[in-house]
Amino acid sequence: MMENIEETPFRINSTVQALGFALRGEPENVPDANDLGSGDRISNEPEKLWFKESSAKNLRNRDFLSPTTVLTTLYADGQVPPAVMGRVMSLRGSGVLPVAEGEVMAEGLRVRVDRTATFQKVLSGASLYLKPSIQRQGCVVLNCPALHPKPNLPSPDTLTLGQLRTVLLTDHLGVLLRRQGFTVTCCPVLPEESDIIVFLRMLGVDWPTVPVSWTNDEREEKMFEALQLSQYREREENDARRRESEEQKVDGEKEEVLRVNLKRVFQEEELPGYDPSLGTCTVQRDSVSHLAQLDSSTASCNASMSTAVHVTSCQDEFRQQQIAMLWRASGVKVTQRHLVCGPVKTAGTHLSAAQYLQLRRVQMKEASEMKYGEQVEGQTWDDIIKVMTSATVRFELLSTVHTSPVTLDVQREGSISTKGPRGGVFVMYNCARLHTLFDSYERGVEKGLYPEIPEVSQLDFSSLKEEGEWLLLFNYLIPFSETFDQSGQTLECDRAGARLNLKTEQICKLLVSLSKDFSSYYNRVHVLGEPLPHLFNQMFCRLQLLRALRELYHSALDTLHLPPIPQL
Repeated sequence: MMENIEETPFRINSTVQALGFALRGEPENVPDANDLGSGDRISNEPEKLWFKESSAKNLRNRDFLSPTTVLTTLYADGQVPPAVMGRVMSLRGSGVLPVAEGEVMAEGLRVRVDRTATFQKVLSGASLYLKPSIQRQGCVVLNCPALHPKPNLPSPDTLTLGQLRTVLLTDHLGVLLRRQGFTVTCCPVLPEESDIIVFLRMLGVDWPTVPVSWTNDEREEKMFEALQLSQYREREENDARRRESEEQKVDGEKEEVLRVNLKRVFQEEELPGYDPSLGTCTVQRDSVSHLAQLDSSTASCNASMSTAVHVTSCQDEFRQQQIAMLWRASGVKVTQRHLVCGPVKTAGTHLSAAQYLQLRRVQMKEASEMKYGEQVEGQTWDDIIKVMTSATVRFELLSTVHTSPVTLDVQREGSISTKGPRGGVFVMYNCARLHTLFDSYERGVEKGLYPEIPEVSQLDFSSLKEEGEWLLLFNYLIPFSETFDQSGQTLECDRAGARLNLKTEQICKLLVSLSKDFSSYYNRVHVLGEPLPHLFNQMFCRLQLLRALRELYHSALDTLHLPPIPQL
């Protein structure tokens, strides 16, 4: 059953698809937005027919463009037939933005959206734009090898910056996938109140824990037996291996050396993308513990709807491929993918995760004292500095494409700035500015200066003519839900190879870009105008837009486990 077009939120991808169909003249009926999908599905068209504009300069006169090169390919001499222009101008469909005007220019066919109608509809149902457009099903186990005992439990002092990057990425990805409907489990479980758990909580990471007395011995025994019975176990023993076996003792008893041919696993089961140098592996006790944790995490999952994503550093990738093939050799059929992170580099020094966090916390406190003076003391400021430090660390490690290296400036004198577009601090500062704005408005209402904000349906959005207003709606609020969709869609559709590539940097990049554009707008426009009735409509329209952006900030920051700070 088709959705009611009036009730379906606008989607950029649906609009681009519909514009493409209008140019080609097929199909006659624009598909439902839910059928169009999202993310990279647009690129499945034979050619890229339309481009969404995003720069302030181009958005002054167009929102979508079909370049001249496309038009000359489709039509003789690049002349767009009147029937095609008619289809473009009368464009409609589920999730499709309304067209106000279209014109063939030297650069191509430009289309401008009916902005007043779009403001009205989007801000009438802003909550629809803050959640994924599609709810998916399935069970995802996010396995973070950096947190597994090898054989000792990792600590903040032994955790490398590269490993910390994988932990934060796992945490962020878990929130994104849960929002899309997946059941997500993080692996391994860690002892409650252990040093590593306390450290992760300082960064806002809510990792699953078990009592200190908890053991997984039964599952470890089960996994070891499964590998002993595996068809990939190497059974032929020469004299050297027999002597090796006799030399290994546990509690005074001989323990047999267990070897598994991993290359046979991925070759015979046709699993592409695994390192061809994987050969025969001797099964160690910490490997069995790792497998038992994975087995425990997938115990309640339906194997046909399950995916295990191993989030690992590039240095640990080979070792994790060994673990993945051992798990497969034990008979487990869960789909396994590897999300591999590039290294974290620090020029001229080496820091553990604990030292890095402490350095950033000291720098954050110094920067705050420099800006706010003696008031930076007490529990409230301690909490603010904790969140701001976490924001700095997360944006530094997560704003880069996960396969690329990250280079950190960790010089003691390279203090954190509370000004300028520099990642987490800048984002949190601009989010706080929105809180300050609405606090000021509420105080104005209490003093009788302003009436309460009317319902969206009572406002005339034609008063929003400042270019920054449309840019904020068109570049951030409307496409936000489609940013959520992409990780789940890739997980479901991209089944080829061992490696999985997700756009895990998108939320951080969106927040930084949004903060730059919002800051520019906010510094240029006086939102709370004089308390004169003839100015109220424009002020209320702006407040409705900024209220929706404030919720966008909260929704995006929540995926990074960063609570908004009311004032800075």
